[in-house]
Amino acid sequence: MKSSDGGEMMSIGEIAGRFGLPTHVLRHWEAMRLLAPARVGADRRRYDRDHLYRVAVILRAKEAGFSLADIREMISIGDPEARRDVLRRRHADLTRRVAQARSSLHMIECALACDHDDFTGCAHFQRSLAAKIDA
Repeated sequence: MKSSDGGEMMSIGEIAGRFGLPTHVLRHWEAMRLLAPARVGADRRRYDRDHLYRVAVILRAKEAGFSLADIREMISIGDPEARRDVLRRRHADLTRRVAQARSSLHMIECALACDHDDFTGCAHFQRSLAAKIDA
């Protein structure tokens, strides 16, 4: 089946399989108004290439720690300036979380490099945590 833009239409099973998702996830995202597949005979869902990009956006945003409500807000706002405001807030939050993850990674690397029986007593490890203690 071809979509109105000439692209191939996919079933819910095909699009779910492409991303390694159970079909109930796509149905849930539809209920959350994140996806709006076309409906054809017997009310069967049909997805086109644009839906592939929407699913990829949802998955990437979830990987970044955003809730489905956050994702819906980011992708559903029609006003470009309002959308940029939402994206700026999400950008700031993600930047903060990346910095926290880098700091945690550095702490783990310090602990891995330590030869002490109790790495928490290691001077090098303690220096890696000094900013947290002094804050």
